[in-house]
Amino acid sequence: MLDIIPSFKAILFDLDGTLLDHNMMEDFLPPYLAALSASVARYVPPQRLVEGIMAGSAAITANDGTRTNEEVFAETFYPYVGVPREDLEPAIMNFYIHDFPQLQRYTRRKLEARRVMQTAFDLGYDVVIATNPYFPAIAVQHRLTWAGVEDFPYHKVTTYENSHFAKPDVRYFEEILCELDCPSEAALVVGDETMDMVAAQLGCLTFLVTSSATQLDDSTPPPTYQGTLADVAALLLRIKM
Repeated sequence: MLDIIPSFKAILFDLDGTLLDHNMMEDFLPPYLAALSASVARYVPPQRLVEGIMAGSAAITANDGTRTNEEVFAETFYPYVGVPREDLEPAIMNFYIHDFPQLQRYTRRKLEARRVMQTAFDLGYDVVIATNPYFPAIAVQHRLTWAGVEDFPYHKVTTYENSHFAKPDVRYFEEILCELDCPSEAALVVGDETMDMVAAQLGCLTFLVTSSATQLDDSTPPPTYQGTLADVAALLLRIKM
């Protein structure tokens, strides 16, 4: 870890792979899509549903910021699957309430996640859960519970309802910092992937917590720091000494 101890006021924590131990694309997404497809199969054939989710997710990735991610997803997804939103959305929400919690078995809790979060709040930082906002709030809340960090008073938890961009678009981070009234150089972004480290392009400090999803390349801005969540907590304590 670099011996740099600047001052900052806000910490943006990625969730999947950072606070919650799993690889979203490899460990979680396949069983999630299978479970959701099975849950709403009476409305949409499974393959068509998965294709619709991928199309809606692509619309979020391309969002120009004029609408929320939820809006651009819905405008693509429901016409693609050919079922009116008012018919299908209640079934999807029922899935998130009753079936989604069973997917916890594809994740692992990091004991140090709660410790670092408690440290951040005890030291008075503005804390945001900066998870990539492709999911509705109910799904994000479940994953925060799985990580054991659901009960902190976050300034914001990014979801597809309250966000207009997605990582690695730097406008995702700009939107959060604007809401916090925090200059980029006063923010620390903690994450495990290139899509988190790109915040350095705005002038943010970055902390890479390596995971099974970490695949940096030559184009990835080098992190300011690198280590474990325990190292993040240690850094915060050093700054406040």
